[in-house]
Amino acid sequence: KLEGLKTIAVTTNGINLTRLLPRLKEAGLNAINISLDTLVPAKFEFIVRRKGTNLSSKATVLILGGMLCLLYLQVNCVVMRGFNDDEVLDFVDFTKDLPLDVRFIEYMPFDGKYCCFEILLGQK
Repeated sequence: KLEGLKTIAVTTNGINLTRLLPRLKEAGLNAINISLDTLVPAKFEFIVRRKGTNLSSKATVLILGGMLCLLYLQVNCVVMRGFNDDEVLDFVDFTKDLPLDVRFIEYMPFDGKYCCFEILLGQK
């Protein structure tokens, strides 16, 4: 441990976290930011570019694992028009009774060279 260091956190989509969590916790991990932009399994597989991720079980295991390890948990959800904007209330319902924070993040409409305003959810 480094003197003065209060938080060691990781941001993850959770694909390998269940396997790595015990070692990360042993190394001093005390906070997890879970990037979870959708609760729909097919959309999740599209985002992470991996088939067979078993999203509902993954989300549950991540959250319960973090709670059991007494970690600070935060779910980050990037809201995108036409992709997951219809799931905001589902996220609220899914997490309302859990000891974690949910942060809805506005999509940043830039892909390196071009602006992508068509999926920006903010005000017109």
